[in-house]
Amino acid sequence: MCCIIMDNIKIQTSQNVDIEYELASVGDRILATLLDYVFFIAYGLLILLTVSITKSRIFDSIAFWVIILLPVLLYDLVCETFLQGKSFGKMILKIKVVKLDGTQATFGAYLLRWLLRIIDTRIFSGGVALIAIILNGKGQRIGDMAAGTTVIKLKHKVTINDTILNKVIPDYTLVFPEVSRLTDTDIAIIKEVMLVSLRTNNQEAIEKLAIKTKTAMGITTNLPHTQFLATVVNDYSFYSFDK
Repeated sequence: MCCIIMDNIKIQTSQNVDIEYELASVGDRILATLLDYVFFIAYGLLILLTVSITKSRIFDSIAFWVIILLPVLLYDLVCETFLQGKSFGKMILKIKVVKLDGTQATFGAYLLRWLLRIIDTRIFSGGVALIAIILNGKGQRIGDMAAGTTVIKLKHKVTINDTILNKVIPDYTLVFPEVSRLTDTDIAIIKEVMLVSLRTNNQEAIEKLAIKTKTAMGITTNLPHTQFLATVVNDYSFYSFDK
């Protein structure tokens, strides 16, 4: 379940908590594509250089054109499948393909995007994709509409605090022993919702998550919601390292 607010996409997680992601801009997507073309050119030049050095007469063979064209044709499908929704250009721009329901896109979704890329970007040089993205409002070209996907921006910097566990001080004191009732998945969701909600100032999502977390732990506390959730993450980190 999702809705769009300006350049953000709001996704409802399986815990019924709304989190917002920033949609990749048209400029981001165009630049990512241009960067991918740089890899194509580099690949082609490498093949040509190899043929030149070895003085091979492979130019006239079908095998040569298969070697040249097949990786380029399959590039987007293979990259997005094995790099979790990213091509090398997308990795550099820190954007990725996701499903509109917040789940990781499947191979079937990547395949649909790849097949319809011919219409979106190849036949009309990206004109169809550009118009679709602008008019659609969800950052979707035709391939995305068919696959139920969109492209979002990722965090610009990854630190230890972006992993499931936080680094806690050596003499840290456990505040809520009830964190033992939570799982790695619970903590990952808490951290993700906090990071996105704080960035977008979505206090409602933080409050909703705090209430659900207290219920899951079976506790009550007067700590402010953000402070409570941060304490839970630190407690779980300490609990996990101390086990």
